[in-house]
Amino acid sequence: PNMVPHKGAVLNRVSAFWFDYTKNVIPNHMISIDNADMPEEFQTAEFEGRCMLVKKLKMLPVECIVRGYITGSGWASYQRNGSVCGIKLPDGLHESEKLPVPIYTPTTKATVGHDQHISFEETIELLGNRELAKQIRDKSIEIFKRCSSYALTKNIIIADTKLEYGLDENGDLVLGDELMTPDSSRFWPADKYRLGVSPPSLDKQFLRDWLKASGWNKEPPAPHIPKGIIFETASRYFKIYQTLTGEVF
Repeated sequence: PNMVPHKGAVLNRVSAFWFDYTKNVIPNHMISIDNADMPEEFQTAEFEGRCMLVKKLKMLPVECIVRGYITGSGWASYQRNGSVCGIKLPDGLHESEKLPVPIYTPTTKATVGHDQHISFEETIELLGNRELAKQIRDKSIEIFKRCSSYALTKNIIIADTKLEYGLDENGDLVLGDELMTPDSSRFWPADKYRLGVSPPSLDKQFLRDWLKASGWNKEPPAPHIPKGIIFETASRYFKIYQTLTGEVF
């Protein structure tokens, strides 16, 4: 029932920043975030800064997840059987430890229920195209490495992220959806990083942790969120935008 003030605008601007930063790695769908470029019905204060004009794509039914650190559900899986999404990892890793190399753990894009983890071979089967499956895997890892390296210069660790792709009218692969936002990535302050514990987050995890602690069963209606939690959530979104881009929101 509560809104996080300006969250949509932050996600929009962070995505625009990364789309521009990675445009030499792969084409993306962004045309403009200038409200003057939008269709007339969107040229209102309500949509100012919260819209992106994009190329129309046929989106692929795969969420491309890249993990650079072991945390969250990946850590829980590793504790059970020493692997993450079927990928065997070295013994003796600690919570939040940096992986020897980033791993690619795609999921389905479920229209109902939860996304399901799938293997690379299952990705090929889902797409019906081995080269396309290989391309989205390799591009996802390349983008993650490129953006992670930049973020570290700003004292930010990107632990993991989700990317999505589509095909344009010519059948060419194009990066779409959002990119490296606090809603699609885990951001940690590098100076607060400690091996063996989950670092403080600069993303939606802060709110998710509060919701979990509240006892909410994840079924509607969602609980009322106190103003203090809303403020702390919004402040994290503002901080990550300003830290990554160098611009004041």
